[in-house]
Amino acid sequence: MSIPEFATLDLSVEQQVATVALNRPDKANSMNAAMWPELQACFEWLDAEPGVRAVVLSGNGKHFCAGLDLAMFNGLKGQSRDPARQGEELRRNVLRMQDNLSAIEKCRKPVLAAIHNTCIGGGVDLVCCCDMRYATGDAWFAIREIDIGMTADVGTLQRMPKLVAEGVVRELAYTGRSMDAEEARKIGFVNCVYEDRETMLREVTAIARAIAGKSPLAVRGTKEMLLYTRDHSVRDGLNYIATWNAGMMSQTDLMAGIQAQAEKKSAAYED
Repeated sequence: MSIPEFATLDLSVEQQVATVALNRPDKANSMNAAMWPELQACFEWLDAEPGVRAVVLSGNGKHFCAGLDLAMFNGLKGQSRDPARQGEELRRNVLRMQDNLSAIEKCRKPVLAAIHNTCIGGGVDLVCCCDMRYATGDAWFAIREIDIGMTADVGTLQRMPKLVAEGVVRELAYTGRSMDAEEARKIGFVNCVYEDRETMLREVTAIARAIAGKSPLAVRGTKEMLLYTRDHSVRDGLNYIATWNAGMMSQTDLMAGIQAQAEKKSAAYED
């Protein structure tokens, strides 16, 4: 396996679990112009790499992610003096940034976010794309775009209402207030809160390894169904899973799993 290298991300793979760490610790892992396309390139590689079965997304340094690097605002409107052309360029750039983060959601492998300390603005957009979220006791979240006079535009307002009660999202988005880790756990935004970053990474990696021990095809199918069902009716979702399993349920994996259950051992599955 040839692991790609990135300027803003630290990527490693061990025991079929990839760890992706935001790697601008001196800037509180704020998301600069280089990080956005690197996130997409990284998760597209993870999606395609058969030796990776689950992903842990974390942040190096004292903070998980301080959101968008505000220096990026200078280049988002392009060079034209025409307001209409500036608007078109800004829209194109926002759509591209949306695609950069959507690569995390589109990755067929489950992505587990391990969040410590600061997670604001673009950091919230980022973790909303993940399958599960875990936090340390000192973690806090805020949709801070409202405080700089803008509407959050790369995913939080679209994804977070699918994860927690809409009224909670509205309050957070309208006020920009901070939400601590315990509140995030109570509303179901994070699965579990850990004492410190070391404990969290150890425990979240263990969950990722448990997932990696399952049939990769079954896990990928499960993620596909959950995402599809989120955006479609129950009837459509039922029809899709029937069609999916008719064509992509592995008899090899099924027999291996049944035999392993009978023998009370772990099954070995092809990537």
